[in-house]
Amino acid sequence: MCAATPSSSNLPREAAGHDVRPSDIAVGVIIGRSSEFFDFFVFAIASVIIFPHRYFSFADPLTATLWSFAVFALAFLARPLGTALFTVIDRRYGKGTKLTLSLMILGTSTVGMGLIPSYDQIGAASIAVLCLLRIGQGIALGGAWDGLPSLLNMNAPEDRRGLYVMAPQLGAPVGLIVASLLFAYLLSNMSQEDFLSWGWRYPFFVAFAINVVALFARLRIVVTPEYAQAFEDHELEPTSFRAAIANDGHTILVGAFVPLASFALFHMVTVFPLSWIYLYTNETLSNFLVIEALAAACGFLAIILSGVVADHIGHRKLLFRCAVAIAIFSLFAPLLLSGNQIGEAVYMIIGFIILGLSFGQSSGAVASLFEPRRRYTGSAIVSDLAWLFGAGFAPLAALALSSWLGLPAAGLYLLSGALCTMAALWFARQLRLR
Repeated sequence: MCAATPSSSNLPREAAGHDVRPSDIAVGVIIGRSSEFFDFFVFAIASVIIFPHRYFSFADPLTATLWSFAVFALAFLARPLGTALFTVIDRRYGKGTKLTLSLMILGTSTVGMGLIPSYDQIGAASIAVLCLLRIGQGIALGGAWDGLPSLLNMNAPEDRRGLYVMAPQLGAPVGLIVASLLFAYLLSNMSQEDFLSWGWRYPFFVAFAINVVALFARLRIVVTPEYAQAFEDHELEPTSFRAAIANDGHTILVGAFVPLASFALFHMVTVFPLSWIYLYTNETLSNFLVIEALAAACGFLAIILSGVVADHIGHRKLLFRCAVAIAIFSLFAPLLLSGNQIGEAVYMIIGFIILGLSFGQSSGAVASLFEPRRRYTGSAIVSDLAWLFGAGFAPLAALALSSWLGLPAAGLYLLSGALCTMAALWFARQLRLR
């Protein structure tokens, strides 16, 4: 009989033979976040150009889009519930089970959206199913939190931490670029009738395949002995919501507002301008989606630049200066959308550059607020709340305000987010944020 082989998680790191470097973790994080954001932007784009026609055809175009954005917000409301539910699964069955289940729910919910009959076919039941699947996406996104940004933060070289912790944020522009170009291709190569009938479904089906690839990329990291050792050392231990709030309630409250400006700007340069262009201009959607993809590429480069800048001046100073830039941007930039394509391109490019510099360090800044032993759950809760407060209702509020009061009113919404971030960063001086 062969001698029992000790579990790899109990072996020394050298003996286990799986020396996971920060660069390896970064690759897994980027792939994982790219898949999540691809799902996110497929739904966001469809919320503007598909769902108002299919599920809210009983209303005028503006009202239908507002209803569509209300459904869009459901995922952000459900996300904290998903974090709470999957934290229990994580503690009982491990991160591999948690990630597999959450990403399967995410992929299934996304594919299901591409199969829902229209309102003209089954009436209000179509809206109900869309809402349930959107809630499913939100719950799954809450469960998809894997702690890899926190692990990356702790394992990155001290003098290059800003450069490494921006890696998770690269998934956002990658997901947007792929989703935008895919929709632009379909719009350019199909008749409007075919696209609205069946062509729009393809991005939802593609999302499932991407999620499967992302699942294996992330499992390759989280099941390694190094990650298990970090978990056993209580550096990345999932705790209950009650314990997290009891131990870090003040930090969670402040942390939720630290990235608020970034997350508000996030939708002001992605979802909102698409809805404005679609409803109030004669520009072709495929052209604007290409502009959006090019601007997102600028944002990708700005995220990388944020790491270099943060390593020189620190997270807090960079985020504060970006909040000031967002406040200035909010006062005049929305007016560019009322101009020609040049004005729209300037709005998008400047917005994405500011977003990249700010969004690139929001994850690392939040993680730095918590003690290592309480970082896993604390960061997850802060991320959920920041997305909810800053981004969840941004497209709905911005479109409603700009339609009723004019484009400058949308800028006021963005300005409020920038002011909240400045206040939060001022309070964060007494915490661990550097």
